[in-house]
Amino acid sequence: MSLINTEVKPFKATAFHNGEFIDVTEASLKGKWNVFFFYPADFTFVCPTELGDLADNYEEFKKLGVEVYGVSTDTHFTHKAWHDSSETINKIQYPMLADPTLAISRNFEVLIEDAGLAERGTFVIDPEGKIQIVEINAGNIGRNAEELLRKVKAAQYVAANPNEVCPAKWQEGEATLAPSLDLVGKI
Repeated sequence: MSLINTEVKPFKATAFHNGEFIDVTEASLKGKWNVFFFYPADFTFVCPTELGDLADNYEEFKKLGVEVYGVSTDTHFTHKAWHDSSETINKIQYPMLADPTLAISRNFEVLIEDAGLAERGTFVIDPEGKIQIVEINAGNIGRNAEELLRKVKAAQYVAANPNEVCPAKWQEGEATLAPSLDLVGKI
C-alpha cells in the first residue's frame, strides 16, 4: 500500500536541535511543509555526506517554509555525541529526531526489522500532515538535497495550483501542464 496522501501516524520522539533536546510529535508538523529524512545510523559513511548536504541547503528549505527532520533509530544522546564530534554533523541546524523504539521507522515503512535500522527514506509532508512524496534509496546510494528542493517546490506549486501538474525536470518558474483531453497523445 502506498503512503502517498496518507496522514502521518501519531508519534512522540525526542530530537537534538540547536544544543537542546526537544519533543516532536505529529502535531508539530501541522501548518507547515516538512521533510522526514531517514538514514540508517549515526557514525557511518554515506549518512554524514547526506546530512551535510542537507545542512548546506537548509536555508533554502527554510525560505520555502519547510522544516527538515533527520531521523534514525539512534538515541537523541547519540545524535548529540555525533554532532559534537563531527565537523560535518556539527553544521546541522535542523532537528535530529531519535527513533530508538523503531515506531516512527515502522510507521513510515522504512524499518529494516532484522537490523533495527531505517532505510534511506525521504518523505515530504504537506501542512495538513499528509505525505506527498516518498523516495527510498538502497543503503549504498546517497541522496541529493538540491533534487529534494526541486521536488518540494513542485509539491508546493501543485498544492497551490490544483489544476496544474509539473512535468519531468520541472524547475521553479518553468511552464506547467493543465491536464485536459486536448493534451492526450500530444505530449
